[in-house]
Amino acid sequence: MHIAILTFEGYNELDSLIALGVLNRVRDEDWRVSIASPSARVCSMNGVVIESHVSLEEAGRADAVIVGSGIRTREVVADPDLMGRLTLDPGRQLLGAQCSGTLVLARLGLLDGVPACTDLTTKPWVQAAGVEVLNQPLFAKGNVATAGGCLSSAYLAGWMIARLRGLHAARDALHYVAPVGEKEAYLANAMNNITPYLTDSRINA
Repeated sequence: MHIAILTFEGYNELDSLIALGVLNRVRDEDWRVSIASPSARVCSMNGVVIESHVSLEEAGRADAVIVGSGIRTREVVADPDLMGRLTLDPGRQLLGAQCSGTLVLARLGLLDGVPACTDLTTKPWVQAAGVEVLNQPLFAKGNVATAGGCLSSAYLAGWMIARLRGLHAARDALHYVAPVGEKEAYLANAMNNITPYLTDSRINA
């Protein structure tokens, strides 16, 4: 099982790396989580340089993909060559988008007729792309989920784990990262946001 997190130049560390950390709480031997970027290295909005694990093309063959956010997303969607490298298909992949990553899915035509979540800065751009923006942290329909606000990246990762490995695995991953002294309250809130969008038969595993 390969999950790729699309991470572009100017990426938001919270959006890509929280998801990376939560997803990697699953320790199954066949479970792999990768940073996928258009170049070998990308620099964050705050100057943090990371190395890509896989290319955008390999991400297109992953079982699941999260489109991360950043301060240069409008440049990404305005680049036809870069967008042409993204071969995302909800018919064969689970897809998630974090904050301005929702704009990428919108421009790819993957949110037609589907409301979505995003951050407040990106909201007018997503609306301009013809997508209704919801005032909530997470929404999913079928194999596509969107999240709004940096810390909702944990919810998005939890939704993806629940779809791929079951609700118990999602609970374990989120319980691990939750603040000490607040774990049960945090987990209850997370489940309230995630469970309405679980339709896979394995969620009760």
